[in-house]
Amino acid sequence: MSALIAPSLLSADFANLERDIKMINNSQADWFHLDVMDGVFVPNISFGFPVIKSIAKHARKPLDVHLMITDPDRYLSAFAEAGANVISVHIEACNHLHRTLQSIRQLGVMTGVALNPHTPVSLLSEVIIMIDVVVLMSVNPGFGGQKFIQNTYSKITELKKLISEKGATTKIEIDGGVDFNNAGELIKCGADVLVAGNTVFSHPEPLEAIAKLKMS
Repeated sequence: MSALIAPSLLSADFANLERDIKMINNSQADWFHLDVMDGVFVPNISFGFPVIKSIAKHARKPLDVHLMITDPDRYLSAFAEAGANVISVHIEACNHLHRTLQSIRQLGVMTGVALNPHTPVSLLSEVIIMIDVVVLMSVNPGFGGQKFIQNTYSKITELKKLISEKGATTKIEIDGGVDFNNAGELIKCGADVLVAGNTVFSHPEPLEAIAKLKMS
């Protein structure tokens, strides 16, 4: 079974955003991946509620919203109202992760937790049953186009084992440096969702790029 493909709109052409959204609507992609950065948790700033609301008006596939921000609890309801179908918070930014996951669930959207490359998956042991999607960062968050971190493969294997042992149904999402060379191996290790930015939007034929990833 192929993985879900979630093109990252951070790599889209913002001068032609509606065009790129329609392209994804008409592609084999499954989700839209939206990276929200505050310039504090990560050294970059992306987009916020107005842009997400505009994307939601045109998108015909779920919005996978990845919050790379400090104190995400303050904004959970606002992101849900803006159109998020999945809200992923960073474990490194949450003082009370269990409570944060409860809050996301109460909003009627899927729960997600993201882990930076240095963060061990064992920290999710007590809450994995509450998580719909774990986002494993395979680059350091904040900028697109970075080199894939090879240790990601072993983290997928370890996380897959934890999910199985706890009887959870959590999906494993890989974010960062995903391309045609590593997509197949990531899926083989247990990845369920592949986020792809430059691999899709830098390709001369983005529809073909998405289809190729889908066949990995």
